[in-house]
Amino acid sequence: MSSGRLTHAAIRALDWISARTLPPDNLPQHQRIGRRGEEDAYFYLRHRGYVMVARNFRSPNRRGEIDIIGWDKDVLCFIEVKTRTTRAVKPAEAAVDRDKQRNLAAVAREYLRHLAPSCQWRFDVVSVYYEEHSCQPQFEVFQSAFPAS
Repeated sequence: MSSGRLTHAAIRALDWISARTLPPDNLPQHQRIGRRGEEDAYFYLRHRGYVMVARNFRSPNRRGEIDIIGWDKDVLCFIEVKTRTTRAVKPAEAAVDRDKQRNLAAVAREYLRHLAPSCQWRFDVVSVYYEEHSCQPQFEVFQSAFPAS
């Protein structure tokens, strides 16, 4: 078993144990599903070769959060994860509208202030679907999902 799969299995086991021993999580169902989607997307991207450097990055100077930051070869990726339980309404990636893009760009600029100015970077969106008929989540990765303006 590869180290990524072992780590993922260990986290799932700890989640299972905590669900049975800790007080109930008072988060709404959609937030619990969103967290699970971010976790599964993290391991999916690692499996695809991304090297992760941060999760849930927030800037004290800007509003918003970047779900995952990681390197895809020599390009730094700011990754927004959108999770859904159905495809019936609209695609998950459609939720990354112009306002969300502006917020992500502002937080990304704060992060980039600490890196070399010549660093290549982009915004990716990962859609995660947990549909009833499927036991495994389905992923769609949109590289360079919107301009880095």
